[in-house]
Amino acid sequence: MALFSKPKYSTVTVKKKDIPVGLWNKCPVSGEIIYAKDLEQNQMVVPNSGYHFPIDPEKRLEWLLDKDSFREEESRLVSVDCLKFQGVASYEEKLKQHRSKTGRRDAVYSGTGNIRGIPLSIAVMDFRFLGASMGSVVGERITRTIERALEEKIPCVIISTSGGARMYEGILSLMQMAKTSAALGRLREQGIPYISVLTNPTTAGVMASYASLGDIILAEPGALIGFAGPRVIKETTQQALPEGFQTAEFLLEHGLLDQIVSRTEMRERLGCLLAALYLKKKEEV
Repeated sequence: MALFSKPKYSTVTVKKKDIPVGLWNKCPVSGEIIYAKDLEQNQMVVPNSGYHFPIDPEKRLEWLLDKDSFREEESRLVSVDCLKFQGVASYEEKLKQHRSKTGRRDAVYSGTGNIRGIPLSIAVMDFRFLGASMGSVVGERITRTIERALEEKIPCVIISTSGGARMYEGILSLMQMAKTSAALGRLREQGIPYISVLTNPTTAGVMASYASLGDIILAEPGALIGFAGPRVIKETTQQALPEGFQTAEFLLEHGLLDQIVSRTEMRERLGCLLAALYLKKKEEV
């Protein structure tokens, strides 16, 4: 019999304290961990790095417009599968999935509202819905936003984000580029201001039409803006692309943008621009 026996230890199971989901956010640029409530109070902009997290149209309008001034229009428009598109999943199935996911009928939210008491016709795109691709309904709601500004003689503001034309609708999608651009031509003939705000990302058919036709073009910091993707351009031109190519900062330096404005300053900046472009002209008339 052994003089010394091996001691017996009791096993204690320590449960890791549960951390509620969504309590903290990590900045993709700096790696900084930020308390979610502090981030939301700063309009989802990381204070130190300036990174702009994506936000839904409702939040954007809440932070941008005068309280309770927004009234939605064209809410009943819905996309249909005119071409009977069949792929891995049908277009109808994709639409159902994204309607359920986002709680909206398509990729743009439009209506009227006020900024510092100034009335305007406004549309905001939602990247969560099929990459905010531009189909017939998106083009129609954007066009009606412009036409409403024309009819009521109030400024037009469109806040863009998009991966481009909606492939499920083929040529019907591409036609929206001409339709929206023609509507802006009529708006310009009447001297009614149009301000285009570009957010991350704004590309392809949307960028090649109404997004780049503003009397004033603003962009959020760090936004990806362009037509074709950097890889496609590099392979086509067989040239190395400059550092920061297709960022808002690069495009400002090369004259495509008028200003880069942080989301936290956007309401004040738009208010000043609208006062200069709209109120001053109204007084002159």
